[in-house]
Amino acid sequence: MQRPIPTPVVDLFAGPGGLGEGFSALDDGKAFRTIVSAEMDESAHRTLRLRAFYRLLKREDPVALKPYYRFCNGIADTPWDMATAAAWEEAGEEARQITLGTPEGNAELERAISKAGLGPDKPWVLIGGPPCQAYSLVGRSRNRGKADYKPEEDHRHFLYREYLKIIQKYKPAVFVMENVKGILTSRVGDQQIFHTILEDLASPDTALGKRAQHEYTIHSLASPVAFHGDMSPDDIDAREFVIRAEDYGIPQARHRVILLGIRKDLGANPGQLQATAQKYVEHALSGLPKLRSELSRRDEQVAPWNRIVKRHLTELLDDAKGRYDLSPLRRELRQALSSLSGDLGTGNLRLERTRSEFTPRTELERWYHDSNLRVWLNSEVRGHMSSDLRRYAYSAVFAKAFERSPKGHEEFSLLSGLHPEHRNWKSGKFADRFRVQQYGRPSTTITSHIAKDGHYFIHPDPAQCRSFTVREAARMQTFPDNYFFQGNRTEQFHQVGNAVPPLLAYKIAQVVLQLI
Repeated sequence: MQRPIPTPVVDLFAGPGGLGEGFSALDDGKAFRTIVSAEMDESAHRTLRLRAFYRLLKREDPVALKPYYRFCNGIADTPWDMATAAAWEEAGEEARQITLGTPEGNAELERAISKAGLGPDKPWVLIGGPPCQAYSLVGRSRNRGKADYKPEEDHRHFLYREYLKIIQKYKPAVFVMENVKGILTSRVGDQQIFHTILEDLASPDTALGKRAQHEYTIHSLASPVAFHGDMSPDDIDAREFVIRAEDYGIPQARHRVILLGIRKDLGANPGQLQATAQKYVEHALSGLPKLRSELSRRDEQVAPWNRIVKRHLTELLDDAKGRYDLSPLRRELRQALSSLSGDLGTGNLRLERTRSEFTPRTELERWYHDSNLRVWLNSEVRGHMSSDLRRYAYSAVFAKAFERSPKGHEEFSLLSGLHPEHRNWKSGKFADRFRVQQYGRPSTTITSHIAKDGHYFIHPDPAQCRSFTVREAARMQTFPDNYFFQGNRTEQFHQVGNAVPPLLAYKIAQVVLQLI
């Protein structure tokens, strides 16, 4: 029997490829195949190409994956050898470093789509999410602080139109567009951006001044709500388009707007994503090695790390003596002291595994696990100041004792030596400055801010006394362990924080497959 031909996928604003990974993983690549992905960032593009290479070899000849694993395991300097050099070039044809919105970038993308013969008479899928900085609450707050900022002159508000142009010209059967929840309230002048986007996506020909030929119905994946061109955006509740990732088995509270567009002439109606049991931080961290932080200042590295952390924990314990209200805190401080180890490493880009035997038992563990890896990829631990180690240890102990992170200056004044040197520390603006990701809950949203500091992503184990590694953040995002992020650590964090969780994308792909 002849194998069915995978449905082509084009991925715009792809980042490191989280959305495309979910589609490509369905039915081991037999359902969908990414033919071109576009990303402007150099390090994210390197990650994207490496993953395209991995998928190509796995799909065509899994035995040929040996050079990929030799590269991941640190045995070879390149992921390809003489036998797979052609596949490496082919991966470069798929994953392209393109800046959409420029004449050169748009022309290269259109050449690739035209070469693939995509159009309204051939089922194919467009996926991606335009950059969100102009829509996010943080980005808008930052923009308001600029005296000369004018939203109508910020081209990022209108990058979705590059996506729209591809829809209008090549008429995909289905598209999936993702963005931050802040897009629902973003405005340019008196116009709500989300309303404009809905209307344009429903009637792309009209939006771009062309003769109307094909229209789309825009569906929610979380509810039966749908929008089409004959409606007013005021007729629907825009919040129905928000996907809460934690409701679908993702170990992270990530809330994003995801639009599913279906060409009207197909006459298809999708189902919704099916809610599943929640997964927590403890599920995502299962099997990962215990590591300790490094010290970021050389003058603080005179004493061994464990001696410094032990001193902090001991001082905090002494300070809590005689406080009846802090008895749970004292109990966890004593536990942390007894668990403290001087044998923990600080991780590495390729951290050698000490335990080779591991049998994944759950769906999530099977999704992460790859027995061909001999290392933990992207597992370098960042350095922290001694004063932050004290706050991290306190925060993690507090979270274990009271099942929540400490908040605000009041709870950081319960014991001595925890007050950060911020002028506005008591203003309330820094209430969540230090946040522990708790074992028994989904993590908070992994964002690109994790690249700047780890204060919002403190590891729940006080004895490790540190923030998340790139690999741990990638686990919250459900990237498989064999997904190798390229670039320096800051660039790796950016890629992870900006991505769509691949396991969520996989579940979206299941819905799309039923339509195709």
